[in-house]
Amino acid sequence: MPLRSADIDALDWERIAAELDTYGVGRTGRLLSDEDCDEVAAFYEKDRFRSRVVMARHGFGSGEYKYFAAPLPRQVATLREAVYPHAAAIANRWAARLGTPTFPETLHGMLERCHAAGQEKPTPLLLKYGEGDYNCLHQDLYGEVAFPLQLVVLLTDPAEFEGGELVLTEQRPRMQSRAEVVPLKRGEGALFTTSIRPKAGSKGDYRVNMRHGVSRLRSGERMTLGVIFHDAA
Repeated sequence: MPLRSADIDALDWERIAAELDTYGVGRTGRLLSDEDCDEVAAFYEKDRFRSRVVMARHGFGSGEYKYFAAPLPRQVATLREAVYPHAAAIANRWAARLGTPTFPETLHGMLERCHAAGQEKPTPLLLKYGEGDYNCLHQDLYGEVAFPLQLVVLLTDPAEFEGGELVLTEQRPRMQSRAEVVPLKRGEGALFTTSIRPKAGSKGDYRVNMRHGVSRLRSGERMTLGVIFHDAA
C-alpha cells in the first residue's frame, strides 16, 4: 500500500515527543513498507540525485551518500511533508522553553524561510554503508536556517548486516557526554535532534548540544533514508 499522510498522523506522537524530550530521539515505528524500502533503496543506482559524497575524502567517516535532486521521489516527499507538522509542534514547544524563534507550521513555510536565506538545495539523502564503514559524529547544518529535528529510516533488514547502529551523543554543560544507541527494524524511523535541544534542570531548562553518527558496520550492507527539513545553501 502506498505511504499515506493519514498513516503518519496515526503514529503515537505523544510517545515520540516524550522520548524526544527525555533522550533527544524518538522511534516512530513502521513508516515504510518492504516494497517502499526496496523502491527507495533502488533509487541509489538511478539518476535522481544532485550530488554524491564519499565520506573518506572529507574525513566524515567511511561509506557514501547521495542528496536527492528535486523533485523528490513520492515516498520521500510524502514523509517530509507529513512528518513536518508533528515535528514542528515539538520544535515550537522547545523554542518556547528556550526563548528562541518559532518555526512555520507547514513544510512549505519552512522551505520558504530557507529559500529566502539562499538555501535552495534539497537535503533528503540516501546513505550506503558496507563492511567497515561508519559515520563520524556530526550535525546536519547547511546554513543559518536550520530545523531542530530530522528523520532517519532504515531501508535494510537488520538480519542482513551486523553493527551499523545509529548513535547519538548529548553534551551536557560541566558533565560528561551521554550516548544513546537506537536500534531500528526495516522500515522504522527515528526522529532526533539536529543540534540543540532543551533539557529540564533544577533551575529550569538549559541547552544541550547533540551529535549523531553511525557505528562501524561489522558485516553486510546497510542503507538508510535521511529526511532533513531545511534546505541547503
